[in-house]
Amino acid sequence: MSCCGTAIPSEPLAAGRPAPAKASRIEAAFLSDAGDGLKEVSLVVPDMHCAGCLRAVEGALNALPGVERARANLTARKAVVAFDPHALGLDDIAASLERAGYAARPVSPDVVGAAAGDTGPELVRALAVAGFAAGNIMLLSVSVWAGADADTRNLFHWISALIAIPAIAYAGRPFFRSAFTALAARRLNMDVPISLAVVLAAIMSLYETASGAEHAWFDASVTLLFFLLIGRTLDHRMRAVARSAATRLLSLAADAARVVEPGGMVRLVPAGEVGIGALVEVAAGERVPLDGTVETGRSDIDKSMLTGEPVPEAAGAGDAVFAGTLNLTGPLTLRVTKASRDTLLADIVRLMEAAEAGKGRYVGLADRAASLYAPVVHLLAALTFVGWLVAGAGVHGALVISIAVLIITCPCALALAVPAAQVVASGVLLRRGILPKDGGALERLAEIDAVAFDKTGTLTAGEPVLAEEPQASPEDWTLAAALAQKSRHPLAEALAAAARERGIVASEVQDIVEHPGLGVAGRHGEPLRLGRREWAAEGAHAPEGAHSEIWFRAGTRPAVLFKFLDRLRPEATAVTAELQRMRLAVSLRSGDRPDAVAVAAAAAGIADWAGGLSPADKSTELGRAREAGTRVLMVGDGINDAPALAAAHVSMAPASGSDIGQSAADLVFTTSDLNAVPQAVALARGTKRIILQNFAIAIAYNCVAVPLAMAGLVTPLIAAIAMSSSSILVTANALRLALVVRTPRTREPARRAALRRAAA
Repeated sequence: MSCCGTAIPSEPLAAGRPAPAKASRIEAAFLSDAGDGLKEVSLVVPDMHCAGCLRAVEGALNALPGVERARANLTARKAVVAFDPHALGLDDIAASLERAGYAARPVSPDVVGAAAGDTGPELVRALAVAGFAAGNIMLLSVSVWAGADADTRNLFHWISALIAIPAIAYAGRPFFRSAFTALAARRLNMDVPISLAVVLAAIMSLYETASGAEHAWFDASVTLLFFLLIGRTLDHRMRAVARSAATRLLSLAADAARVVEPGGMVRLVPAGEVGIGALVEVAAGERVPLDGTVETGRSDIDKSMLTGEPVPEAAGAGDAVFAGTLNLTGPLTLRVTKASRDTLLADIVRLMEAAEAGKGRYVGLADRAASLYAPVVHLLAALTFVGWLVAGAGVHGALVISIAVLIITCPCALALAVPAAQVVASGVLLRRGILPKDGGALERLAEIDAVAFDKTGTLTAGEPVLAEEPQASPEDWTLAAALAQKSRHPLAEALAAAARERGIVASEVQDIVEHPGLGVAGRHGEPLRLGRREWAAEGAHAPEGAHSEIWFRAGTRPAVLFKFLDRLRPEATAVTAELQRMRLAVSLRSGDRPDAVAVAAAAAGIADWAGGLSPADKSTELGRAREAGTRVLMVGDGINDAPALAAAHVSMAPASGSDIGQSAADLVFTTSDLNAVPQAVALARGTKRIILQNFAIAIAYNCVAVPLAMAGLVTPLIAAIAMSSSSILVTANALRLALVVRTPRTREPARRAALRRAAA
């Protein structure tokens, strides 16, 4: 096996401690530092498609001497391994996975979310082939069942064989590959008995056809594949929309930086090649390429990706700025303090990948139910074959009965139990403006016992509005509005909007100039200033409170203060009350100032709140909750919420939020109404009830059908019909979801106005 140009030996490692790995430039390109002298590598594992595969991959990696830790991510089909580079190398790691039956290739640590290959088109094509073949063979079988003469029956059997054999060879490939890989690694999975049932039924049918026998079971083999492929395709489609948001987050980083050389020449350099201590220019309107401190210049920096707060912060000499933040108003020169892979943005990406890997370890209901399936089915089929041989049925008779057992126990109902319910639930949610991106998200949502809200843009509208009427004269309003209209600062835009709402017409102001990081100046017979207190209203008293502020001064007249607050969503209080009625603990976690968070929490009726949290702080808090056994639903919208959304047991984001927040979330609601949160929780709980009912149907079916098959009372054809009937019953039960689940629609209480006034 060859892996990215590096030869990967397939021989096992020598007993005991492996030989020290030989360092190479190729190998070093895939490694990053993991601390304590360890190296870390990311591996793409394309054949990892279930919880059993995840456990096998992690088990093979953690068993290697020198591996400190290994975590697999089922959704991304990746594994991250921290190991001692003096004990083993990439060839040893890849060889251990190869022995376990999984091909793997390393990817550069700078490449996030490397594709492991999309099997969706192959599954759809296989499903189409199996469906076409099943339909045509069933038409021929109906003629045989209707009492066709021997010659016609034999002709139809041979036509069925010509259709079935190539269809099985093509449509069965996803199962055959998986089964072969498992057997080559000396282990079992669900695809082993499936493959045995399909292949043995086809071989026996071909033998019966060649012998001129009355019965053949090509329809059973192909129909079995058809129903199994339905379940696998549905499951794949639910998983396919669950994608890592890390790649989109990295797109915020600038690809290049303008480095100032010692002689004053400016050179464009890839951001990854800029060293610590270099001087970098950042023009207004550009994203900061690397973490650093301001050497010269002054500007407003949009840090919403870190804090969630829409109001920019001023930055001047000595202030720290971070990669990915947006330089709004003035040019800056920075002294680089961190390399590109060590920036705060890169740390956030790593947080998200680690959180998504932990979420990928989640074992769903179907995976848990299937963990005992393969050995039990093989045992029953083997006991049936041996038992009928001992009873004198002969090899042919015993084999036919054991094939019937394999067919009747094939996990069609089990395979459809979860995806059928999830697809129906997804349809209900979509009609209500809620998009579930991963079928497993509904299972996790049904398990939550706490909800954590972000503030800005989630619990609140994310737009500053005047908190109170300012003590401003009509002339002050017209002059302040004239300056505000010429600025793109969020508070200036909010002031201009407030003036328009009041029907105020801006005055004609001359010589308008925006001073980066300070405000806007102009002249109307006397100098005018609108902006920060220390610049526009030097010496004015700064009142305490949870508001944001902008000051206006004309000449020597007293300065006027305009206060702004981010208003609470109208339904927020009722939604939190509804969630608490559903026995869920509700909290508020925000990067905004603690005093502003306190006001919003009090207005929404939330006692548990925290402000001033960084993206890492939010993610860490959710990690502690998970370790304590608390399953938290995180609801947030901003770039700064992305690590927390990925780290939570399950997460939701509004469509009005950032693209990266939506990518990191498990569910996205397209409405601006927070009622989507309790609605989704209620439907998820109903979906779990339906899934458990489907499992009960599948178990009851097997309890009745398996003994009949083992007793020789069921032919392979009847087994296929029974198996199909159980699948149809499970699907029909899933369709009840749209009828039996009632989701709450909260209504805002009468005290809304008072609470909104309190928030202001």
